[in-house]
Amino acid sequence: MPRLAAAAAAFGPDLEFDLRRVGTLIEHARRDGADLLVLPAGALGGHVPGAGDPSIVLDLDDPVLERVARLAGPLVVCVGFRQRTGGGCHNAAVCLHGDGVLGTHHKVHLPPGEAAVYAPGCSFDAFDTPVGRIGMLIDYDKTFPESARSLALDGAQVLACLSAWPTSTTHRAPRMNDDRQSRLFDLYDRARAAENQVVLVSSNQTGSHGGTRFLGQAKVVGPDGDVLARTWGKAGIATADVDVPDRVREVRRVLHHLVERRPETYR
Repeated sequence: MPRLAAAAAAFGPDLEFDLRRVGTLIEHARRDGADLLVLPAGALGGHVPGAGDPSIVLDLDDPVLERVARLAGPLVVCVGFRQRTGGGCHNAAVCLHGDGVLGTHHKVHLPPGEAAVYAPGCSFDAFDTPVGRIGMLIDYDKTFPESARSLALDGAQVLACLSAWPTSTTHRAPRMNDDRQSRLFDLYDRARAAENQVVLVSSNQTGSHGGTRFLGQAKVVGPDGDVLARTWGKAGIATADVDVPDRVREVRRVLHHLVERRPETYR
């Protein structure tokens, strides 16, 4: 039975520090028998460049990603970074293991702070891996139901959601669990899993950088929307054993949301 793991950890613009932390998380995940590890958005070089931060932008064939693939070995790892393409710079995620790249995603939905920095992605595409068919989302993407639905319709049974999701900047609560963004982050994770009847593996950054405080809240969610494991606001790895095809088949046995859609009635 596959063991799925989502990491909550702090990353920033120091790439060597980030690589050491990625290596440690991969080591811990492999030691615990994980088959899939989802790391946060911006885990290799930070999320959005701030004042004074170096702009670390990688190509898909960069030696940094080759190094992560070697560290991963048989473990399937999803990790976020800034990618250089012919269309500009993208907030990107790559899924890889020791044999190389399995799939990529460019963040499609860009909030105002990122729209001036990144070019948007243009599609949601699932891909096959040793742990099943996976689709990736990058933080704000999961706010939009169409994102996860597109991946589910493309056959994804596991959604890897990579985030650098902060606390509220306008209504910051004294306790992390009371923060509006904390509640929304949890709501989106559970809703996207339940409405598509898929397993969702959600990572996030922790700590603070440049005045931004990140939520943590990494988790694994079952296809019925139940949280199977979580880190809450602390750094760590949420791990759950899930027979993905069996659990998805069980949840869809009576009510199959994808089959029972009526797209001709939707605007």
